[in-house]
Amino acid sequence: MNVITTLREKQKAKQVKYDRKILRELSIETLKNRVQEFFGSDRIIGVSFSQVLEEACYDVAIEAFLLGANYSKFASYGESMEMARNRSSKEEKHLTDTLFNFILYWGKAGDNDIYNESLYYRCEGYVGSWWEEGFEKGDRRRKMRLH
Repeated sequence: MNVITTLREKQKAKQVKYDRKILRELSIETLKNRVQEFFGSDRIIGVSFSQVLEEACYDVAIEAFLLGANYSKFASYGESMEMARNRSSKEEKHLTDTLFNFILYWGKAGDNDIYNESLYYRCEGYVGSWWEEGFEKGDRRRKMRLH
């Protein structure tokens, strides 16, 4: 008796396998350093950066990294990084909004609109930097035929 599998199950299994392979290229130290680089100075302004917020940043970083890595397949079709980034702009904006709203909710930020705008741009830069790193690592893996 054969087990019947659907195409979606196969695609999901293949995606999980690829995600596991690409995540080997990511180190915890890099995650910690990037959080400090983008959000380390927020203690002065008033946001208490707790362990919960750091873990949320790690989660968003991993998602952005995987998003960039998944969209790196378009580089092998001749698209530039910017063209592929435009394809994923909705997902990237969703990750940015998620991180921004999470920090606003759990942080001790007030109603200072200038600070909130600055925080949003930092979140956008943070997600963008992880997307780019994922794109570059994914593209490198495809060029080396490690995918």
